[in-house]
Amino acid sequence: MEKNRLEAFSDGVLAIIITIMVLDLKVPTGSDITVLKPLLPVFLTYALSFIYLGIYWNNHHHLLKAVHKVNGAMMWANLHLLFWLSLFPFVTGWMGENHFMPVPTALYGAVLFLAAIAYYILQSIIIAAQGCDSRLAAAIGRDIKGKLSPVLYAIAIVVAFFRPWISCCIYAIVALMWLVPDRRIERVVDESSGR
Repeated sequence: MEKNRLEAFSDGVLAIIITIMVLDLKVPTGSDITVLKPLLPVFLTYALSFIYLGIYWNNHHHLLKAVHKVNGAMMWANLHLLFWLSLFPFVTGWMGENHFMPVPTALYGAVLFLAAIAYYILQSIIIAAQGCDSRLAAAIGRDIKGKLSPVLYAIAIVVAFFRPWISCCIYAIVALMWLVPDRRIERVVDESSGR
């Protein structure tokens, strides 16, 4: 399979996920600014999820640019990642509508955790296909952010049952860690294309 098809399919799925999330933002009745106050948790959760999807889209784009040839394992690993990302609208809406209550906040973290694991699996399959001594493998290196993120998600999931607002802060901190695109993979792509 051409990697362009995998990229286009993934981009389409992510665009649909974002569209579903924004459609869940309900327009308030009334023209006074005070009608927006109850929607603040919903909007904040939407903004956090939008940032996360942007981070995944950006890093996924760079990761697939480093792929030479797509195989069946990569396709299934990519679908696995898209499955967890497709749950973002549900957990985003549930956490926001319930104003960061423990169970919705923990489930939000569980989906973040499983998406991170799925991305790691996809990345590992691509590296295995290219070889452990490939430029991509060297660029990924020890992948401290990639290993730290699931640990922080797991902590946040447990903390959500006692202090959900701390869990939300942890989710935001992890997003901030990843907000700057991963330049390691971008450099590999630029070097291989002669830029």
